[in-house]
Amino acid sequence: MAIAKRKTNLMTQGNIVKQILFFSIPLILGNLLQQLYSTVDSIIVGNFVGSNSLAAVGSSTSLIYLLIAFSQGAATGAGVVVSQYLGAEDRKRTHDAVHTAVAISIILGLVLTLGGVLLSRQILIWMNTPKEVLGDSVTYLRIYSGGLLFNVVYNMASGILNAAGNSKRSLYYLGYASVTNIILDIVFINILGMGVEGAAIATDISQVVSCILAIGYLVKVNEPYKIKLKDIKLNKSTAGRIIKIGLPTGIQNMTISLSNVLVQSSVNQFGASAMAGFGAYMKIDGFNILPVLSFSMAITTFVGQNYGANKIDRVKKGMWITLAMGAVYTIITGILLLTFSTPLMRLFTNDPNVIEYGKLAMDYFCPFYILISCLQCLAGTVRGTGKSIPPMAVLLTSMCLFRIVWLQVALPFFSTIDGIYVLYPVSWMVGLVLMVIYVWKGKWLVPHKVQ
Repeated sequence: MAIAKRKTNLMTQGNIVKQILFFSIPLILGNLLQQLYSTVDSIIVGNFVGSNSLAAVGSSTSLIYLLIAFSQGAATGAGVVVSQYLGAEDRKRTHDAVHTAVAISIILGLVLTLGGVLLSRQILIWMNTPKEVLGDSVTYLRIYSGGLLFNVVYNMASGILNAAGNSKRSLYYLGYASVTNIILDIVFINILGMGVEGAAIATDISQVVSCILAIGYLVKVNEPYKIKLKDIKLNKSTAGRIIKIGLPTGIQNMTISLSNVLVQSSVNQFGASAMAGFGAYMKIDGFNILPVLSFSMAITTFVGQNYGANKIDRVKKGMWITLAMGAVYTIITGILLLTFSTPLMRLFTNDPNVIEYGKLAMDYFCPFYILISCLQCLAGTVRGTGKSIPPMAVLLTSMCLFRIVWLQVALPFFSTIDGIYVLYPVSWMVGLVLMVIYVWKGKWLVPHKVQ
């Protein structure tokens, strides 16, 4: 009789390079697909609706990240807990962690959906959004917020799958969602002429698709991380552990997203062309940053499982291997983006002013992506041990506090948008220096017993 193939991939033994690489590839492709259908929104809107509508979609991006940032932190916390229990082969605690995580995601999703719908206009006004794009920005953000519940639940389901080493499933479901989104974008925007409304509705529907597929799989799979709908509830002790790990990451994500909202507010002061150029490049930027975050997620899962199994040497080797992978990726993509900067920007618009703002962003960002790669990989390594406060402190200091101080103190000395663009690589360098100092001390990596 044939033996059923296991759908849990424990990385506590075997070739480290192969395990991290093969686990990372689906994460990278999945994140790129997610970025693809977000980018397609902007490309179609920019070409078929206009620069102001492109600016409206772009100006909403930082706010959208702010809305979902806390839930992504919760998903990270749940993923660390689940991966450690799987590494320790504790089926009971794995079961409790999975169902508590889903319950948390439902609660957060409902809160974020309501908040996004009700507060969109006021927040966009606080961000100095120009009047000529405010109406479209509010419309896009409100409709998008209506689907946040499905986004949050999917991210949690994806975190559970990744914790089990089953990252291919997330890739499949994002693939289906991406195809759905692209087709609906063309229908709603190009054929039906629905503008930014069509872009937001298409994204919502695609998120519903990925959410249903991911939860459906978790309900059917015969593994320790299987979901039983009747068991979805908050387990007090498990919820406490998830929150202990996930809360610092959630606060970190939200605060960094808030700093990005402040940066966007500063960009908005340079007018609609600057908003459109910066927003368009932020879509391109995602194709570099998201794979970096995928490597960070991969090392977090790898470390979680091996730390749970008390295999400290594998944790150290995995860290160095992931750092090397991230460095190679960011060097190659940085060169490619700089080489093809003009044709890439022309995908979004033919407006020469918008194109120049986007190309200028590339000049400042692309040579320094290796810094953010090393920073995120080190943070992911430490986070996998369950110590999420130190990475939070480093990232908040460099990517939030430093940016806010820069915008208040240094930016007034710049008469152009260069003062905003140079802020990014400088803040990455500050964060990397602080993270290296913490990791070098080595007190975060000691043998333990999973609680």
